[in-house]
Amino acid sequence: MQGFRLFLFCFFGLLIVPLLATAQDPVRKLEEKPLAVPDSLMPLSRELMAMDTLPNTADTLALTDSTKIMPRSDITTDIRYYGEDSIVSDFTENKIYLYNQAWFEYGTMRLEADLIVIDWKNSELYASGVTDSLGNVRGNPFFKDGNSSYEIRKEMKYNFKTQKAIIKDVVTEQQDGILRGETIKKTADGSIYLANGYYTTCTLTTPHYHVAANKIKSIEGGQVVAGPFNLFFNGIPTPLGLPFGIIPNTPEEKASGLIFPSYGQEQKRGLYLRDLGYYFAINDYIHARITGDIYSNGGWGLKSQSIYKKRYRFAGSFNIDFQKFRSPETELNPVDYNTFRIQWSHNPESRGNSRFSASVNAGSTSYFNNIVNPNNFTNNVTSDLSSNIQYSKTFTGTPFSFGASMRHSQSVQTGEVQLSLPNMNLSMNRQSPFKNMKFEPLKTLNIAYNFDLQNSITNKVTQEFGVNPDLVENTDTPDLVDFTPANFGYLLQNAKNGARNRIPISSNFRLFKYFTGTASANLTELWYLKRINYFYNPSEERVDKIIEDGFNRVTFYSSSFSLNTNIYGFFNFKRGKIQTIRQHIQPSLSVNFSPDFSDPSLGYFQEVRVNNEGDTRLFDRYQGFSYSGAPMGESRAMAFSIRSVLEAKVIDKKDSTQENATKKIPLLENIDLNSSYNFAADSFKLAPIRISARTSFFDRKLSVNMSSTLDPYATGTFINTNGAEITRSVNQFAWKNGQGLGTIRNASLNMNASINPSSAQNPGEVRDELTNEFMQQGGVMNEFVESEINRISTDPSQYIDWNIPWNMSFGYVLSYSNQVSGTKRITQTVSVRGDFSLSEKWKINFNTGFDAQTKKLTQTMVGIARDLHCWQMNVNWVPFGAFTSYNIDIRVKSTILQDLKVSRRRSFFDR
Repeated sequence: MQGFRLFLFCFFGLLIVPLLATAQDPVRKLEEKPLAVPDSLMPLSRELMAMDTLPNTADTLALTDSTKIMPRSDITTDIRYYGEDSIVSDFTENKIYLYNQAWFEYGTMRLEADLIVIDWKNSELYASGVTDSLGNVRGNPFFKDGNSSYEIRKEMKYNFKTQKAIIKDVVTEQQDGILRGETIKKTADGSIYLANGYYTTCTLTTPHYHVAANKIKSIEGGQVVAGPFNLFFNGIPTPLGLPFGIIPNTPEEKASGLIFPSYGQEQKRGLYLRDLGYYFAINDYIHARITGDIYSNGGWGLKSQSIYKKRYRFAGSFNIDFQKFRSPETELNPVDYNTFRIQWSHNPESRGNSRFSASVNAGSTSYFNNIVNPNNFTNNVTSDLSSNIQYSKTFTGTPFSFGASMRHSQSVQTGEVQLSLPNMNLSMNRQSPFKNMKFEPLKTLNIAYNFDLQNSITNKVTQEFGVNPDLVENTDTPDLVDFTPANFGYLLQNAKNGARNRIPISSNFRLFKYFTGTASANLTELWYLKRINYFYNPSEERVDKIIEDGFNRVTFYSSSFSLNTNIYGFFNFKRGKIQTIRQHIQPSLSVNFSPDFSDPSLGYFQEVRVNNEGDTRLFDRYQGFSYSGAPMGESRAMAFSIRSVLEAKVIDKKDSTQENATKKIPLLENIDLNSSYNFAADSFKLAPIRISARTSFFDRKLSVNMSSTLDPYATGTFINTNGAEITRSVNQFAWKNGQGLGTIRNASLNMNASINPSSAQNPGEVRDELTNEFMQQGGVMNEFVESEINRISTDPSQYIDWNIPWNMSFGYVLSYSNQVSGTKRITQTVSVRGDFSLSEKWKINFNTGFDAQTKKLTQTMVGIARDLHCWQMNVNWVPFGAFTSYNIDIRVKSTILQDLKVSRRRSFFDR
């Protein structure tokens, strides 16, 4: 197999090299038959008409009865013409001569030149420039027919009845490409035949690059087909070429054609051809591309990507990537894997009473460790995969709705897989049975119902014994079962499933004029088909469990009452720039009650002996189930929170449109404080106090987020059974024990700043600009265009605004942790990203950071971009880390020639 791959590479080389040698002289001179230029004072000679290679086909339909059929003219619309200098008519030859800035219009056709000859008899036009006394040619023809335009350097002849033309030395634009040839023939269907021509997307008179060939054919609405051709840079031929070329000449969303591969070499996988395939523009609803990879050292890959859209109904994409590689030559470090990835996205548009959506991202756990995409750094650092498929339906005329979903989550690092299939929900919207009553608490009383059904599967093996790590010595990491079809029966047998019924009741009403009260109660009932029975194993001195089948119900309830209001304060200033400071305080107080459901007589908990001394402990009989079990212990808690916003109104001196203009600036965008107090708890009744704040400075260019957790209880030192000294919390407030207000257990500070000129654009603004530009050019927005614009606007290598000189973003994160045991930890990280222009055509972009704890740089990327007018060069380098690599990419800016690129990539496989 390996020998066959090497033979394949050699065969293609021997086939292409001779053809490239032929294509190196693409502009060899052919014998040219010039068009005769008519005398400026005399009509065109009859010899010119004899040279006409575009004869007028005679009408084969004989009109025998002139009384029944109205004679028809070959001219179907108005003809308009003009000559700035003079218009000369020759009635003998039935010709008209137009001189100096002349033009001729017929339907969608328009011809401009300094000399135009109209031959009415043969329905032909001749146009050329005029040579002045100094020998300079001026007024060369410019011809436009529909959406096609032709800049003519010499002369042309056109039959406006058959719409055929012969043109000498012409430049014409076809879609995003430009064609130029010594001689061009244009047919009635818009197709163009060129002799000794080239194709390029560079708009300069002397293009930076072009694809040259002896023969080129452009099919309107189809493609550009060239004979043996090769690629020229600045007029210098290169060894890059093929025996034939097919370049799309249709809008991108309608073009089918070959996808040429990229080529290169890797140390382990050897020579490769990558992404060779075909793009299928099947119809206006479905597009697909199928590509393959092949490696000389063993291995291959197959990819399928498709997008679909049905207007006003749905849109989506479906991608599959399968890679197989096995290299027996690297015995010291063998590479052997089969890996795949599946991506599916389905988005419906709002219509009807049902909705189906999907977002699937699944694959082998080894995919991201073996398949590296040098153009997408985000994919390389992905650690988790998740999928979600949902279906919902609303039953018209009823308050009920139904929903079903399948969920998937997968850890790339650990290999753990979680599947939830199916999840179902039947719900009833809130109903107000007393809405006609005047008493507000009853008028706003509403009741709802929700039924949830869940079945979850995981490949994480649970221990068959030892229900609590404190009671057993086995604390090893749980094993993972391979998620394969052979093991699916075992995994399904150990799946977790259950159902939940919820009936929420609530009422909102105004209280004491300035307060809003909310009273609510929740009744929950769980259904399971099994439960856990615990027993003490005296021989092993541990608690074991067995699963008991049968239908089980777990019923519990809770109630709450909350009260909140809004307080506003204004501080006015008569002098200075600040006019007013406004403060908004939103306090909230709530009381929650939940009974104790841990009584063994209810059957939700089981009291079990845990040691030979006879000590007992309560165990939850539904621990680890889909919806767990009933809450343990009584709760009579009061929760409180305070939210405050502080902002100022200042005079805006920059606003010159009106006098005394003002603007609002945030002083504190919010500061929150919350905690709770459980009256039923026997100790530690006050929960930790959480404080958070957020604000911004310098017109929101710098944002600051802060948060902290305050432990109000004191700590003490004790000696454990092993004689070691330990620190733990005691049931006494810190201020009563001389330890201040408490201890800060966790704190964090997050600062982000973005500095750039006012003209800098974010990805959203770039997306809007590209969309508006596309619409102004007459484009029609659809799924394909939207996906392309989103890709370009979010990828700096695809879209670089060379007019912005620089852009910088900074980030700083400080985290502090102080455990009760006395362990303290401080982490600091700094991140910097941005770009700046070295010159008008050179730009450097970078992304890096520094971890103060490890004293190392975080994942770093440095890139250089060069504007080459019709090309763009990108060099990206990841100097260290798991994805150390570099890639050099020179690509054509035009969307038509995206596959015409010169790339050299080196990945971390080559280290």
